[in-house]
This record gives sequence, structure tokens and C-alpha cells, in this order.
Amino acid sequence: MGANVDNAVYFLMTTLMNLFLGVVMLRVLLAWLQADFYNPISQLVWKLTQPILGPFQNLVPRWRTLDVAACVLLLLLSTAYIYVVMWMVSVSTGLGSALWFALLKVFSLGASLYTISLFAQAILSWVGPGINNPAANILWSLNEPLLRPIRRVIPPIGGLDLSPLVVILALQVLSRLLPLPGVFR
Repeated sequence: MGANVDNAVYFLMTTLMNLFLGVVMLRVLLAWLQADFYNPISQLVWKLTQPILGPFQNLVPRWRTLDVAACVLLLLLSTAYIYVVMWMVSVSTGLGSALWFALLKVFSLGASLYTISLFAQAILSWVGPGINNPAANILWSLNEPLLRPIRRVIPPIGGLDLSPLVVILALQVLSRLLPLPGVFR
């Protein structure tokens, strides 16, 4: 019974932390890619992250379109994630290793986030092609910088765009190459 409770608590904690890390990463990406700030999804991401990020923004300035405060928060939260997971599985490590794992966690989370967004964009293109909605606009803003270079090399074949498949495959290969222990994924 105790192991089941531990597994459930571990699952709940890591899921909630991964979701919030994903929201903070979305804030970084949406600002960096200059997505529509007034889009309802952008507004949701902004409102979810602003209470925690607000104090950081006064201390850490932006650099061009990069929200450096959000990047610092993302690294701090991913470091906290690493320490929480290490505490839950009774493992310890030094600060340097924890920061390294936190940086790898950010890259792994980015690959997962882009994989999910590419799947969602592909499904939306099948269900409602040509329909303009807030989710499609945000997904296009996120994914187009990755898809455009691939489309130059692999044009649509018979009206079928294979570039999302190529990018998803590349992201999954890169994610598996990251030397991040499975307990932190």
C-alpha cells in the first residue's frame, strides 16, 4: 500500500511540475517568437506565469525578444524539479550536477513541447483545414520556424506535408541523445 501511495504522489508531483515548467517554457517561446500577445492562449500563459515572474522582470531585463527573466525562472524551476525528484527517490547530488540535469530537463521539455505542438497542429490541419482559431495561430507561430527550413528541403508530396514528421523524428532522436537519467524525464 505504501509503495502505491509513493508512486501516486511521485506521479502527481512530477506531472504538476512538468505542466508548470511547460507553461513557463511556452511563455519564453511565445515572447521569443513574437507570437500574438492578444491571442487568448498567449493571455492564459501570461496570466498563469505573471504572479511568479513579475518580481523577476524588475530585476532581469529583456534582451531583444528574449524574456531573460522567464529563462532564469525556467532554469530555477527545473533545478527545483530535479531536487524534488532526487528527494522523492532518495538520491543526492551536488549543485553542479543538479544544474546540468536542470539544463538537460529544459531541453528535454522543449523537445516534448514541440512534439506535442506539432502533433496538435497536424491534427488541426486534418480536422479543420483553413479554419482560423486561436490555437492554430499559436501553433503556427511556434512551429513554423522549425518547419520552414525542412519544407525548403522536402516540399509537400502530393499535397501532403511531411515536414512535421521529419521534425518530430529529429526531436525524438535529440531527446533520446540527451544524457538525462530517466527518473528526471
